[in-house]
Amino acid sequence: MSLRRVVIVGCGVFGVGAAIELQRRGFEVEVIDPGPLPSPDASSTDISKAARVDYGGDEFYVDLAERALDRWREWNRDWATPPFHEVGFLLMTPSPMTAGEFEADGFELLSRRGHQPRRLDASTRHQYFPLWSAPHLVDGYFNDIGGWVEADRVMEHLIAAAVAHGVLLREGWTCVDLCFEGSRVTGARLQDGQVRSADFVLVCAGAWTPVLLPQLADLMWPTAQPVLHFAPDNPEAYVGDRFPVWGADITRTGWYGFPATEAGVVKIGNHGPGRRVHPDDPREIGHDVEQRFREFLASTLPDLAEAPLVGGRHCLYCDTWDGNFWIDHDPDHEGLVVACGGSGHGFKFAPLIGEIIADVVEGLPNDDAHRFAWRTRGKLEVEASRRRS
Repeated sequence: MSLRRVVIVGCGVFGVGAAIELQRRGFEVEVIDPGPLPSPDASSTDISKAARVDYGGDEFYVDLAERALDRWREWNRDWATPPFHEVGFLLMTPSPMTAGEFEADGFELLSRRGHQPRRLDASTRHQYFPLWSAPHLVDGYFNDIGGWVEADRVMEHLIAAAVAHGVLLREGWTCVDLCFEGSRVTGARLQDGQVRSADFVLVCAGAWTPVLLPQLADLMWPTAQPVLHFAPDNPEAYVGDRFPVWGADITRTGWYGFPATEAGVVKIGNHGPGRRVHPDDPREIGHDVEQRFREFLASTLPDLAEAPLVGGRHCLYCDTWDGNFWIDHDPDHEGLVVACGGSGHGFKFAPLIGEIIADVVEGLPNDDAHRFAWRTRGKLEVEASRRRS
């Protein structure tokens, strides 16, 4: 009996996670990606990503994130250099936490599930985190569960693991179209006209997914969100439990950030509605964006406001209309599976996402997959802005 063959389009965290798991299950797996790998243009590739359980009142994602954090801790034990830094997560608000809002609902849900988030007003926050000079952020909480992961190093590790497991990794190959027999998808057509045939084509192309599959363009789209890297003179002040991962009025103004990396770089980001773009558009950060970031820092983290800017880009989310991932068989095209729609909050699930995708490909029961099923607008009402990081 021949092996079932899967061609995966895209080698971000969804694609490489699925490749490892499907190869482990006995599939013949080939991954196609323009490269270089890890791709500097992919949203998966960055110096840091949040790994937290804070999802407001959305218990589905809280539960999923708790299980993901357990796996991150396992990876810390198994990898030569731990990729996960559990320094906690600080949320701040400009008004008292109120039921029905992200922070208050998260505080209540986490407490009910046995966590011990510590509520902090501006005064008590300053005692624990003195770098913050933001009296206008009057409420919030600190959760010592969660932190950040070294995303670029995680991607390097997973790509190497995929190759070691026998995955055929085709770096430098670009899929431009799918091949059909009637309505069934039978393979992927490359830029040079070559066809890679398969039992399943799994599209994990991130922000490029609605370009390759334009029928999905009204359900998901590439969104540019600015991320800047600063190099403070005193990076040691921005590490560990002195400066955890944080969100400042995250559901309204969208500010968030991370501790300093080993290289002394502090990453600050801003998310909101974002700017819809073509994924191949230039991603330079303009002076107006830098100025907006520095104005925010001057009112909150003044020691960082004048730090040199050493990097930055527009990170491209593949935003689905409701903020949930999109992992399912195409109901109109047998042989086509789509796994994308990270919507700015997918990387934290790296240790679990490959298993979820593989179960969907095989048609196996999976208690998490229902949230990511094929759907149309209006079926679910979920605030995507509450789950991005």
